[in-house]
Order: sequence, then structure tokens, then C-alpha cells
Amino acid sequence: MKLGFDKWVVVLTVTTAALLQTIDSSIVNVTLNQMMGNLGASLGDISWVVTGYAAASAVMITMSGWLSAKLGRRNYFAASIILFTIASVFCGTSTNVWELVFFRVVQGIGGGGLLTTAQSILIQTFPKEDLGIANAIFGMGVIIGPSIGPTLGGYITDNLSWNWVFYINIPFGILATVLTYMFIKEPEEKMTAGKMDWLALVLLTMGIGGLQIILEKGQEKDWFDSGFIVGMSIAAAVGLIGFIWRELAVKLPILDLSLLRRRRFAVGTLFNFILGFGLFASVFIIPVFCQTILGFTASQTGLLLMPGSIMTGMMMPVVGGLLRKNYISPVWYAAIGFLLFFGFSYDLSAISLSAGPDYFFWPLIIRGIGMGMIFIPLTTITLSDLKSVEIPQGSALTNMVRQLGGTFGTAIMTTYISTRSVLHLSRLSDNVSIYNPFSADRIRQYTGLFLSKGDALMTATRKAYGLMQGGVMKQAMVMTYADSFLIIGGFFLICVPLLLLFTGKKIEAPAHVDIAME
Repeated sequence: MKLGFDKWVVVLTVTTAALLQTIDSSIVNVTLNQMMGNLGASLGDISWVVTGYAAASAVMITMSGWLSAKLGRRNYFAASIILFTIASVFCGTSTNVWELVFFRVVQGIGGGGLLTTAQSILIQTFPKEDLGIANAIFGMGVIIGPSIGPTLGGYITDNLSWNWVFYINIPFGILATVLTYMFIKEPEEKMTAGKMDWLALVLLTMGIGGLQIILEKGQEKDWFDSGFIVGMSIAAAVGLIGFIWRELAVKLPILDLSLLRRRRFAVGTLFNFILGFGLFASVFIIPVFCQTILGFTASQTGLLLMPGSIMTGMMMPVVGGLLRKNYISPVWYAAIGFLLFFGFSYDLSAISLSAGPDYFFWPLIIRGIGMGMIFIPLTTITLSDLKSVEIPQGSALTNMVRQLGGTFGTAIMTTYISTRSVLHLSRLSDNVSIYNPFSADRIRQYTGLFLSKGDALMTATRKAYGLMQGGVMKQAMVMTYADSFLIIGGFFLICVPLLLLFTGKKIEAPAHVDIAME
């Protein structure tokens, strides 16, 4: 490939495709209420629109390295974009919830191949001196996508309809397909892929798909009190154990788990799990807190998140350029990024009911800088010991783990918030009594307020207690969300000393080798 204009078109192409996948992982969440009304679906039914996409995407991310080798890198990438785009059309024209769920699964099958294949194309196409900048631009799509998804979805839903959440993919899908066939080439050197291992595919679907469904639906189904969750857990355990055994036993596996024997790759993969955990968990709890507790609108919440996302986008090329200059090891950039994310979490752990939009500005700016400093160095560290022919498999594994980390983060925080809030509510309610002078005085004030508006004494007293209880519940939720931020930050703080495992020989970007896949 020529190292000129063409290579930056490749960056544009793969970043567009990556944005399609990452935005669609979160854009639908804010449109579920409108979908329920238009399609006559229950909350339990409509939630499969999210779960089906996530499960299918997770399975296909895992298989993307093998499929790239089997079908050809460009062919598989283009096929994924086309399938994703066609499925988007049918999602938008769906007339009932199960039709929509089916096409969301198809969309997930297409979307799962986009992220990992896009990253492999960049790493295998660019010389290492240009890889930092290329990965930086690509990383903007990976990190910013989940953040702007809810904002974009809310704007489209408010001004158009839920159908346009899917229709918006069509022009970008067509553009990415055309650019793929024009500018992404099949290199000359070939990598061999084994035959389809159908047993491994079944086990993979049971394991990864089942685990994704458990994490997405666990809280709704009351976890292991549900026979459905117990059954899915057994299926997922059998699938994961069987898949690991199968992949280690065959000569040409779908997913090369032997890569985890490399220390840097194994630890870097763990860090990718934590990165996904923090990214998706924070993107999940901040909008929920702002809209349910502080009363922000969807548009206000979207604007709240935007400066931090922009800062991440600005930091990506800066960090990529610094890595190219090779002033200091990527380990130090990643360590600073993890510390900054902890600082963001620690700052928001002191949140209160009086917090306004300005309160979130600097913590989210710090988070944006931190995310910008983590992604590119972490990619460099994780893949630095892999041969070029191993990059597709390595990218597939790390991207799958990062997505699972995001699902774990969302599920764990959802469960934690629901259980921890009950504990805080119980503790605070113990102090609400006529025998407590502070609460008794507050109840008298509320009662007097309602009496002044013409309510009878009994009605005024009942309203006073209701208002008091509502305030206690809000305060309990604030304390719960504050604890949640601290827990998320704790995971990132622990990563800093673990980065010492990367010390040793010099870390360099993966070497450039053109690889074609048959």
C-alpha cells in the first residue's frame, strides 16, 4: 500500500466502521420506551433488543480473527459492514418486537466483525512509526462511540422517531463499504485457517452468548432465584469450559488461547477487561444518576458528557504522536491514565443533591484525558510481543474481553446500586422518627407548609412524611452512586502497580508486515 493519502482513507474507513459498532451498542438504550409504545411490547420483551445484539456481537468478536483468515481480511470486513447495514434497514422497518430482536441479532453478527477486523487492518497495514497516530484516530471511535451513543439516540428520538436510530447507519455503511473495496487491499503473504470447527462454534455460542445474556438479564430476572438464569449459567459454564478445552486441543483453533502464555499479552488483556468495565460502567451510571436523581433531561445529560468525549478525541493524536517520538515507555502513559481515571471517580464519590452541570465538567475532562492516555499505550503494550500473523487473533481476544468487561461493569453496577441503596435507605430511615429532634423538626416544617396550603391536619401530616421519605430515598441513592464511583475508581487504581509486570525489555509497536488471509 502507498504510504500517502491512501493510508489515511483506510483510517477513515475503519474508524467509520468502528463507530457504527460502538455507537449502536448504546444508542438504542434511550429509545426503548418509545419502542415499547410503538410496538406494544413489555419492558422484559424490549430489553432483548439490547441483549440480543450484545450476545451476537460478543460471539462474532471472538470468531473475527478466524473469519478474517478464512474469508480474507477485506472480504470479511466488507461483508460485516454490508450485513450490519442491511440489518439496520430491517430493524427500522420492524413491525413487532420479536422481528426487531431477530434483526438486532443479525446486526450484532455483522457488528461483531467490525471492531476487531478494523484494528487488525490498521496494525497490519501501517509501519510502526505511523501506527501511534493511526491507532489514536481509530481509538477515538472505540472510546467516544459509547459516550455519544445515548446523546445521539436521545436527539434522534426526540426530533424524529426510534426508527431513525437504525436508518442513520445506512449512509455511513454504504460509504464504509465503498471505501473498503477502493482502498483496503489484500496483501500478498497468506495465513492459513483451519476448517470450521462446528463443535467449537456451538460451545462458543453457549459460553460467550450465555454469559452475555446472564449479565444483561440477571438483575431483571432476580439472578439465581430465576430458573432461566440458573439454566443459562449451567449452559454458559459448560460452553466456556468445553470451548477452552477444544481450542487448546485442536491444531488450528478458532481462537488461539495459547497467546495468553505471553505475559504482556495476558496482563494487557486483563487491563482491557478493566478498561471496558470502567468505560461502560461510568457511561451507564452517570446518565442514570443525572436523569433520575438530579432531574436532567436527556439533552442536558448528553451535553454534559460531550466535553469529556471531545477531550478524549483530542488526547488520542497527542498520545499517538508522543509514542511515535518514543520519549518514555507506553507503561508510563497508561499509568498516568489509570491514575487520572481514579481521580475522576474519587472526585465524583463526593457528589451531592446540589450538584449541577458545572460540578461534572472537570471530573469528566479528567476522565477524558485519562481515557485518551490509556487506550493507545495499552494497545501497544498488549500486542507488542505478538508476531504480525498473530495480530488478528490477539485483537479478537482483547476486544472480546473488553466488551465482556463492559457488560460485567454494567451488570455489577446495576446490581450493586439496587442492593446498596436498600442498605443506605434502611440506615437513614432509622433516624427518621418523632424521637429524633432533627427529623421531628423537619416533619413539623413540612406539615406547616401543607397546612398553609389548605390541607387538613391528617392529610398534611401524611404528605409531610411522604416528602420526608422521598428525601431520604434520594439521599440514599446519592450515597449509593457515590460508593459506585469509588468502586470503579478502585479497579483502575489497582492497575497502576500491576503495570510493573510490563517492565523489562523495551516495548515497541507491532512490526509492520503485510498479510493476506485466505
